[in-house]
Amino acid sequence: MAAMRARLFATANDFALTLLRLVLGWVFLLHGGQLMLGWFGGHGFSGTMAYFESTGIPAPFAALAIFAQFFGGLGLLLGLLTRIAAFGIVVTMLVAVVKVHLAVGFFMNWAGTQKGEGYEFHLLAISMGLVLLWRGAGALSIDRVIGNKT
Repeated sequence: MAAMRARLFATANDFALTLLRLVLGWVFLLHGGQLMLGWFGGHGFSGTMAYFESTGIPAPFAALAIFAQFFGGLGLLLGLLTRIAAFGIVVTMLVAVVKVHLAVGFFMNWAGTQKGEGYEFHLLAISMGLVLLWRGAGALSIDRVIGNKT
């Protein structure tokens, strides 16, 4: 148990990881805020749940996806439970690619000529999340403080 806890919080004093974590956290806190709270023109929790369920995602998993994006973003910003937050975001983005975006193609819909968004953004988020899963939160994180105490 102690070894698993130490591994969960272990991270280097690396400012590159901090930058990666803060950017991914900011993006997902704001995006999750759209999904959960209706911020910035989002549909809020009930509207997002209805959309996810219309794509065939069961309600419990849809709720987990919303929570993973909002609370995962918050956790990344704080550097708290970074590996768990990153895992939630990676899984959510993988499901989004498979269920929705893969059929559209690679590119985002910059010109408004596609039927939906491609998966290029999701690929970036997945790769950033994987780096944080492997390496941890980096400098200036609660995880680092906890990790140094274990």
